[in-house]
Amino acid sequence: MSNNESKIQTKIIKFLESRGAYVARIMKASKAGTPDLIACYRGFFVSIEVKTATGKTSPLQDHHLDLIEKAGGFAIVARCVEDVEQVLRHIDDEAIT
Repeated sequence: MSNNESKIQTKIIKFLESRGAYVARIMKASKAGTPDLIACYRGFFVSIEVKTATGKTSPLQDHHLDLIEKAGGFAIVARCVEDVEQVLRHIDDEAIT
């Protein structure tokens, strides 16, 4: 992971925690391709693969994000805090209805 990705991760973690989410940084997973961050927000499972503006996901990372979505979770590639904020807004809207 690049230093820039690490900085983005730290900002995302602080943002999620400020919104009351449980968040964990995955340092080493038993499954290759597991997203960098997992979170629980308002009862919803959120997984986040963190990339820089020019970073690309691998086919294995894309596969895991697809599996999470098929299982009913939110799976995103985040390049900034605003990407995560968008998902939380969507969850907030779902929780209200």
